[in-house]
Formats: sequence, structure tokens, C-alpha cells
Amino acid sequence: MKHITLFRAHNLSNGIIHLPGSKSESNRALLVNALCETSGNIDNLAIARDTQIMQALIATDDSKFNAQDAGTVMRFMTAYLAVTKNNTEITGSGHMKKRPIGILVEALRSLGVEISYLEKEGFPPLKIGGLSKQESSFIEVASNVSSQYISALLMIGPKLPQGLTLKLKGDPVSTPYIDMTVSIMQHFGVKVDVVEQSYKVEPQLYTFKPFQVESDWSGASYWYSIFALSNLQELTLAGLKANSFQGDSMIATLMEKFGVVTRFEGNTAILTQQEADLPKEIDFIKCPDLAQTFAVLCATLGHKCTFLGLQTLKIKETDRVKAIKIELQKVGGDFIEEDNKWILIPIPAEKLPEIREVSIKTYDDHRMAMAFAALATKMDVHFDNSAVVNKSYPTFWDDLKRLGFRSE
Repeated sequence: MKHITLFRAHNLSNGIIHLPGSKSESNRALLVNALCETSGNIDNLAIARDTQIMQALIATDDSKFNAQDAGTVMRFMTAYLAVTKNNTEITGSGHMKKRPIGILVEALRSLGVEISYLEKEGFPPLKIGGLSKQESSFIEVASNVSSQYISALLMIGPKLPQGLTLKLKGDPVSTPYIDMTVSIMQHFGVKVDVVEQSYKVEPQLYTFKPFQVESDWSGASYWYSIFALSNLQELTLAGLKANSFQGDSMIATLMEKFGVVTRFEGNTAILTQQEADLPKEIDFIKCPDLAQTFAVLCATLGHKCTFLGLQTLKIKETDRVKAIKIELQKVGGDFIEEDNKWILIPIPAEKLPEIREVSIKTYDDHRMAMAFAALATKMDVHFDNSAVVNKSYPTFWDDLKRLGFRSE
């Protein structure tokens, strides 16, 4: 692993950040495109490693597939292989084999898919025999887990001989990502009937239409945090839409309380400063991937805050709740879990000026590296793995340099 140090930035320059395409949109568009009768090219595809893995697996004629450390790819490809191929296997990295997939497997089995575990029950790797006869068109899925299970099932719905009716039980998490999935399906000509928490998809054909991936709001979130903590007066983020299906586009609204105003001009977001009115609590139920960004932001601002809706953070690339806690403790902060609430304890105001440097462990999690990069507005930050950002935002370190950060 190659280490990288971000040196404290004293004077940053206003500038333009050209964000990469959204990994979430890219991976959905790639899968739906592959399910079209005749596929085409997707514009502005993410340069993320996860998207490159997705492209490679869809293109291969092999019977064995490796999703590596890409959770979205593992879940989407499992469903895709179930309706497009017979007798395949899909595996992943060592950490991926610890990430549960039982909910998706059981749902596919109820449809009639032959699928079994090759190692530990409930976890990858999987052997997928395929769908010889559809046994049911109705699935009821607990909705308080990863929305990727739901998206995976919805996208294969039109390919099922009897179609699919999917009903969600309980309060759903990350609903904007389900909305994104439905929107992309509709773009490619499929009708999806949505009534409350029930989705009905009749058997039908996907039809290719030109599609341009929006830039990544998750990647934008780190710039919002850096902007709020820096001397910058204006920052332009290219490629973002005011009306986006990406859950993390909520960053624009959430950051108003932190003194950051977003103005849209075409597909460009322009950030400016205003007086802050810091919130006492933030609910991340629809945008859990923003939690690390706000944890670092609140900690650095010296603002105690209650976080809600982080139930899925423990089954991401790492246990993000634990990782946030450990790394914040290095600079005097903390992250305390109490009755499904998480209390962000900030860095003591009197201690912050005394901290010259900190070493941050990334836990092979791209979001840990990019969220904690905001600390470099106040101190030198050493990261144990610079390449971890390749998962979603390979040009992140270079973009930091464009604003005036120094690194080695």
C-alpha cells in the first residue's frame, strides 16, 4: 500500500472541480443496458474501479465471476446471472465474503432460481444454476437493509416470465437509490407501477436509449466539507443537476445549516458562504454514505451533533461506525452509539490548534480517506493507503492539488 500525506492547506484557491460520473448510476445503467435486446453506449460512465469491474464482468463469457470488493457489483451481478446464464459462480474478496447476501439469495430462490452457497451460509461465494421455471412472481423483502437488494431484483423483473411484484416490509432505507433504479428502468422503456411500498413490473423488453450518467454527488460531498472548513469563498462543481435521483444530492440542502449555499447554473453547482446555523441532529436514513463526511465536518467545527439512520453502516466496505469512532479518537473526538442514535463528540476547541498531524487508517474504505481529507484544512494528515480512492474517485488526490493542497 502506498501512503500519502496531505499537508495543512493555509490558503486555497477558488476553482472548478470536474467530478467523475456517478458509480451508482453507472452500475445500474450498465446492467439495464446489458438486459436490452440491443445495447448501446453509456456516456460519462464512472471511472471508479467498481464500474470497471461491472463492465468487465458483463462483457465476459466465462462461467466464473469475481466482484472483488464491489458490493454493488456482487448484488447486481448475482441477480443478473440468475436470469441470463446457467451454472455460474460468483465470488469476491476476503472482506466481500463477510458481507451478507442471504436476503437476496432467498428472494431469488422464491422466484425459482437455483442458487447455493459455496462456503458459509448466507455469504458469498455463490453457485447460480439459473432460472428454469418461475415459481412465484411475488416477493416480500425487509426494507431496512441495503437498497441494493431491492434494486437488483427490480432490474431483472422485466426479464422474468411472470414479471415481478415486490413489496417492502418496514421503513425503507436509502429510498432515493430505489427511485434512481426505477427512473433508469423507465428511461430504457420499462413500465414500473409504484403504489406506496409495492413495485409491480410486468414481463417486457428493455429498449436502449442514449443515456448520460450524472456526475457523482457522493464525490461532491467531500468538497462541500472542505469548502465549509476552508478560506474559500466560491467553489464550482461541474456536472451536477439540481433535480437528481442520487441520495447524496441531499448534501446541498444539509450543508445550508453549515453555511454553504448551492446555486445551480445548468449542470453546475456553485458553492458560496453564508452564516451557519448548525443543526442539533441529522437523519441519514436516505443518505447513509454522507455520515463520514459530516462526522469529520462536525468534529472539526467543534460541533456536537446527533446522527440518526446509520443502521446499514456496519455492513459497508468496513464497519464504518467503528472506523469513525477509532479515527476521531486520535484527534480528541468520539462517536458514541446510544439506542439507535450516534452522538458525535467534536474535537475540543482548545485542542484543535495544538494538533499538528494525524495518521488516519482507511480500512480499505474509499470514503474514510476522502471524508478525513477535510482535516487537512487544519493539520497534516497521513493516510495508509492512497489507492483506496480508486474504488469511486481515482482523481481525488489530483483534484485536491488543483485547489492548492500539497501532498507527497
